[in-house]
Amino acid sequence: MLDREKASGIVAEYKQEHIMKYFDELNEEEKEELLKQIEITDFSVLSNLDGNKENIARGTFEPLGAVTIDDISANSSEYIAIGTEAIKAGKAAAVLLAGGQGTRLGFDKPKGMFKIGVEQELYIFQCLINNLMDVVKLTGTWIPLYIMTSEKNNKDTIDFFEEKNYFGYAPEYIRFFIQDMAPSVDFDGKILMESRSKISVSPNGNGGWFSSLVRAGLLNDIRSKGVEWINVFAVDNVLQRICDPSFIGAVIKSGLQSGSKVVSKAAPEEKVGVLCLEDGKPSIVEYYEMTDEMRTLVNEKGELAYKYGVILNYLFNVAKLEEICDQKLPVHIVDKKIPFMDEEGNYIIPTSPNGHKFETLVLDMVHMQDSCLAYEVIREKEFAPVKNATGVDSVDSARELLKANGIKI
Repeated sequence: MLDREKASGIVAEYKQEHIMKYFDELNEEEKEELLKQIEITDFSVLSNLDGNKENIARGTFEPLGAVTIDDISANSSEYIAIGTEAIKAGKAAAVLLAGGQGTRLGFDKPKGMFKIGVEQELYIFQCLINNLMDVVKLTGTWIPLYIMTSEKNNKDTIDFFEEKNYFGYAPEYIRFFIQDMAPSVDFDGKILMESRSKISVSPNGNGGWFSSLVRAGLLNDIRSKGVEWINVFAVDNVLQRICDPSFIGAVIKSGLQSGSKVVSKAAPEEKVGVLCLEDGKPSIVEYYEMTDEMRTLVNEKGELAYKYGVILNYLFNVAKLEEICDQKLPVHIVDKKIPFMDEEGNYIIPTSPNGHKFETLVLDMVHMQDSCLAYEVIREKEFAPVKNATGVDSVDSARELLKANGIKI
């Protein structure tokens, strides 16, 4: 861990000396807490503050076709054979993005701990492990699983997996790591403090998963295992297939650098990011960035041109990821209401945005690839997001989809 001298040097480098202002008045536990925070906080994001916060400019968009459900069905045997061979050779691993809390579900624990079962003891984490176990059984091969937690939910997550005996997964193939944190700043670029011993920080966005994995020392583990492909997926889709041999096989056969599972949009106005080309490279255009013309444009088949929505299930090549990591992802600056300690030591909960948070996004990681295979999946079989307590993409809708797929809840 950092000592006081090194910590002081880091904050001074970024002209944030006020972070150490009360250090001598802290007890030993508080000193340790602050030093640990300074060690895992990515201060380099501050270099993105240039006094004129603007959205990162987007390029020229074009539609991108996909390997369709019909294509996949026609080539299923070949894709599965290629993917199975890669998995058996130890070339595939999975990364679960599980740093979030279940706040929007009215649940104050990690989202993956939420009980999605009604009559059965079935949790979100358990659904995902069960889905991965299908591939383990099919291939006879344990797949390395790296689970990214947050500073806030790491202990709860690890304790839960231990309590549930990893839901039958071999624990030696599961590694946990904590997502890097980014500091929050006021509109003048001064890092906000939550207390005398605690910096105001937040996870650095879903694009920070690979840099966080590297910082945790797990890239060496991945290299030593001979892993060439990493399937990255989010915690909140209980039906998604993970390290799906057909998906892996299709990407390998295509010769492209990466892959993304997609679903056909239910309607032009559906609020989902769409996989497309931006300045000739794969990219994701968010629903709020699309013009009315883009939303309603149809191709020669009479189908939506911008048709394929992403479900945050990607396949990345490790060598390309290492190259991207060296290049640095774009950092997005977002205005937020950030609780903080004022000059008099009072804890303030603002009623309007009072500062910036910094995020990296996995969609930028996609755009840094030279190519990406859009791989269409059947929505009702692989897309059951749990984002809300009720309504669209909710606990209720996910439960109905689980039942429709023969899973007892």
